[in-house]
Amino acid sequence: MKGRKTSCWKKGAPMNTRHGLLHMVYVVATVWCLASCSNIKYLPEGEHLYVKGEVEIDTDTIPEQYIEPLTTNLEELLRPKVNKKFLGLRTKLYIYNIAGEPKSDRGLKAWMKNKAGEPPVLLSGVNREYNQNVLRNRLENLGFFNAEVSSDTSISNRKATVTYTATPRIIYRIKSVTFEVDSSELGKAIKASEPGSLLQVDRPYNLDNIIAERERIDNHLKNKGYYYFSPDHLLIEVDSTSSNHHVDLYVTVKGETPARAKKPYTINNIYIFPNYTLTQRGYQRGSIRNAQLYNGQYYFIDPDITFRRFAISRTMFFHKGDLYNRNSHNQTISQLVGMGSFRFVRNDFVEVDSGKTNLLDVHYYLTPMPKHGLRVELLGKTASVYNGSEVNVNWQHRNAFKSAELLTFTVYGGFETQTGGNVNLNSSFYRYGIEATLSFPRMIAPFKWQPTRRFVPRTYFRTGYEYLNRRTAYSLNSMRFSYGYVWKETLQKEHDLDVLEVAYVQPRNITDSYRAQMDTVPPLRHAIEPQLTFGPNYNFTYTNTMETSRQHTYYFKGGLDLSANLYGLIRGANINEGRVYQVFGTNFSQYVKIEGDVRHYMRLGKNSQLASRAIAGFGYSYGNSRMLPYLKQYFMGGPNGLRAFRARALGPGSYTPEFYGEDNFFADQTGDIKIEFNTEYRAKLASVVNWALFVDAGNIWLQNTDENKPGAKFSREFINELAVGAGVGLRFDFTYLIIRTDLAMPLRIPYRAKGERWVLDEINFGNRDWRRNNLVFNLAIGYPF
Repeated sequence: MKGRKTSCWKKGAPMNTRHGLLHMVYVVATVWCLASCSNIKYLPEGEHLYVKGEVEIDTDTIPEQYIEPLTTNLEELLRPKVNKKFLGLRTKLYIYNIAGEPKSDRGLKAWMKNKAGEPPVLLSGVNREYNQNVLRNRLENLGFFNAEVSSDTSISNRKATVTYTATPRIIYRIKSVTFEVDSSELGKAIKASEPGSLLQVDRPYNLDNIIAERERIDNHLKNKGYYYFSPDHLLIEVDSTSSNHHVDLYVTVKGETPARAKKPYTINNIYIFPNYTLTQRGYQRGSIRNAQLYNGQYYFIDPDITFRRFAISRTMFFHKGDLYNRNSHNQTISQLVGMGSFRFVRNDFVEVDSGKTNLLDVHYYLTPMPKHGLRVELLGKTASVYNGSEVNVNWQHRNAFKSAELLTFTVYGGFETQTGGNVNLNSSFYRYGIEATLSFPRMIAPFKWQPTRRFVPRTYFRTGYEYLNRRTAYSLNSMRFSYGYVWKETLQKEHDLDVLEVAYVQPRNITDSYRAQMDTVPPLRHAIEPQLTFGPNYNFTYTNTMETSRQHTYYFKGGLDLSANLYGLIRGANINEGRVYQVFGTNFSQYVKIEGDVRHYMRLGKNSQLASRAIAGFGYSYGNSRMLPYLKQYFMGGPNGLRAFRARALGPGSYTPEFYGEDNFFADQTGDIKIEFNTEYRAKLASVVNWALFVDAGNIWLQNTDENKPGAKFSREFINELAVGAGVGLRFDFTYLIIRTDLAMPLRIPYRAKGERWVLDEINFGNRDWRRNNLVFNLAIGYPF
């Protein structure tokens, strides 16, 4: 053991008030040092605080790219774990120490010591020999049969670090794999699985692969009816006596395997308890004699008919006479859970005649969720110069028509008010609305359509109304209706098809001051034009971001939105020739809109990641329309887009945003085409605090030339009209809630004159006016992408 003695730095000196930042750094460093020293002074006599356990790999036989993952894997096995840190300080240990010895199990001191605090992890509690054996065993399981592990301890200022040096040596590889099984039906079934074996010649020996191979064979047998077979009934013997660092593997069935595990089973009777509770367990089992047979296949024990039988029977993948199959077993459970009406779903397989036959009765016990549910949400939001709040009241009726339908009513209201700035951003408003949704856990269509049986598809009908009042400008009445389907194709792929979506917006109460300006400024008029869209839209989503073991993961969402295409063609609408038609007294919008959102996440280390996003959207209006309706147009900026620009304040193209009239009304900048790129480096700072460094670029454009917005039309010069911003941010990750703060500044401003759009040379953090005009602060919930 080796060590040296040092002491904490406590020296201080008066600071000049002009050096505030330096003074802050000094104070933080002093607090950090004092807290660190205070933890040490509470240590028992002769003890040392265990602060780190590390592993060093001493080898030249492992490729460089595998050393870091192997080191991380081994360090996770070390015990005990050191005291937790927050912002570099062992705060829980500090609380434990200052709590002292409480006089009872109650009170503040007891809570600080036993709940908020954490006792010190001492070097005397570290069993180096045990850890060496654990590391050596892990290396052997990875194929390093001749691995050696040693350890050493270093001590500095009563803080101990234990370093384990692992020498893996040459890894053993698989020379041969032999399935040693007999000619029985079980043996033939095991032999038939051999082509899919995870054990391949010349691959490194790995105990995890051997365990996975047993699970694979067991799963194969489960799908062949062998309900009582288990991975524990398989034996994979390893012979390492062959030369040149190779092993021979032999797969066989253990001799003590019970007889019932060696035969396939067939499904007999299927009993379903749709209204099961734990308190009724005995009653339910005793009621089988009163079960009612449905469709010649399923026995229902549900005298009150709480669920329609066709709704549950359609989720069943088992039928009487079927060979037991694990896939059918899992799919049935998945379908029942996916209905969204049951709190608990479980099933039992019961041998008929105590194993004298190869028959299984199946019992499904379904515990319904409460029929009614009420949820109230209160939200607060803030961004740059405006703040607001919103309340949502959500009422649900599960099993509305006894077929697991979900009926939802949502009532909401909120306000937003401008709290800064010297122009009217039109952002002060209040709104309220109601929405009703009826969702069915199946496809309802005029023809037979079943896109998937692995997941529960849903048919939905949704309608709603909203009233929005921008008090100094106008109010809007919005009504919408949609009917469609949503279904998952796989865990990664999801489809959402709105067969028909209708949206109708009608302006009301336009103020005199706003009306006076919109008569001369067309961009203000577009926001309050009556809008009517009707047609289908479709969205496809692919993501594998849930696969956390991958270094590269992806997310893609693509959409197609259509409005009045067929109807406009039938009517022969052509706005350029004056043939404009109406429905319900409002000009309908005719367009095709395509958009895509691609995201890439690259894991750089254990606590760091590079996230990137590219968005492209294109709206083509024709026939009855010259541009997309306001509610369907794109905008740029805001906390989830180009964070260096305020929402709806950028573009289109190189057009310069303007403010109009005495009230300085600001026309939201919207467009028909959108291109955006974002990239963000994310890393852990300490505990729940993460930080990010980001760059955003993008803009919006109009499809057609607008004489009131010079430079707004999309052209081949679009690259030169991209805005660029950059910044830093903090993320407070509380697992179920992520609070995000971003501070951004523009690097390129597209509405400036050519040659003057890059503003890097103007950055001046010391200038108050520059900071006020260029730094944009965003506070948001969740990551931007």
